[in-house]
Amino acid sequence: MVGGMVVVLARDITAKQKNAVRTHLEALRFQVQEIEEEDGTVFGAVGAEEQDLREVEQLPGVTKLVPLTKPYKLASRELRKQDSVVDLGPVRIGGGRLTVVAGPCAVESREQIRDVAAQLADSGAAALRGGAFKLRTSPYSFQGMGVDGLELLREAGDRVRLPVVSELTSPDHLAPFAEMVDMVQIGARNMQNYELLKRVGECGKPVLLKRGLAATIEELLMSAEYLLAHGTSAVVLCERGIRTFETSTRNTLDLSAIPVVKKLSHLPILVDPSHGTGSRDKVAPMALAGLAAGAGDNMIGRTTAIHRFQELQIVVMPGNHDIRDVTNMIFEHVVINTPRARHTVIDPGVTVPAIRNKRMVRKRNFPGCRRLAECFIDPLSLCFSIG
Repeated sequence: MVGGMVVVLARDITAKQKNAVRTHLEALRFQVQEIEEEDGTVFGAVGAEEQDLREVEQLPGVTKLVPLTKPYKLASRELRKQDSVVDLGPVRIGGGRLTVVAGPCAVESREQIRDVAAQLADSGAAALRGGAFKLRTSPYSFQGMGVDGLELLREAGDRVRLPVVSELTSPDHLAPFAEMVDMVQIGARNMQNYELLKRVGECGKPVLLKRGLAATIEELLMSAEYLLAHGTSAVVLCERGIRTFETSTRNTLDLSAIPVVKKLSHLPILVDPSHGTGSRDKVAPMALAGLAAGAGDNMIGRTTAIHRFQELQIVVMPGNHDIRDVTNMIFEHVVINTPRARHTVIDPGVTVPAIRNKRMVRKRNFPGCRRLAECFIDPLSLCFSIG
């Protein structure tokens, strides 16, 4: 049986005592992770089997032990109470930031990926995604450009200074991914490919993990556990729709999964409204719905702003919405038209290139809170090119 616990350390613990606690846990074959919380430092410890831990509790500097009850120990909110934040170059995903990751389903040519990348950079997207290796239902469908497509994606990202995300379909391609990709994507079909998850975890890259077509939330979190247990500390989940009996859309975008995941896990979660619906006219409204489903704090009195919104993954498909239209729509509906957002202040000095009506945004009065950058969008996690 897998054992796990949170070792709560005393506030006045010395460095020598902390090292002694870590050494003792590692001698018991625990995987140890140091976590800084608002109320102090803790060790998260996960082991291959249950241990008699009374001796650990008596170590100098240990306040108490709290057992982890979930099967996904490292991904559990029991281990880390605060939201995890994943660093992707200059971009930070999670922790209440609004982030748009966008790009073509498949890289098809240098001209195509450069054009899309320029459009995304102009619109304020945080990262460029594109498929170089594609898993297709039919063996006769386009399978991607392979390593050549990966090189074009990297080149396009570098030109506009955007980190790049691409899906890894086989451990055989891990070497070029480790060299050219900033974040490795595990697609829905490979969510439970545990040997692939192990290898990707060992490489240490940030990982975007998509939910499987028929996977439960617990199965998604257990797949994330594979990644975390094998080395990577940066995992971002993605709700991309599940298969139901409904045929009006490509998949059924399970937005109820967002608050469930946020309660169970500290990992950031993105919403993919493109694969989730498969219909261009539904991308923008489902993007907004994803934001609403991810709202964290409710309003208290008159001075509480919108503190936490979910991230989005928007895939630019043929005939899809222009990314600028989507980002404009999100900003104008959420910040301008949402009653709760009236308490969000836009710093008069910021510029918002993605918004057509800059004058309206600049002159609008938003009383009650401090600055947009503090309570809505991190200026380094650019969805709307702020700051």
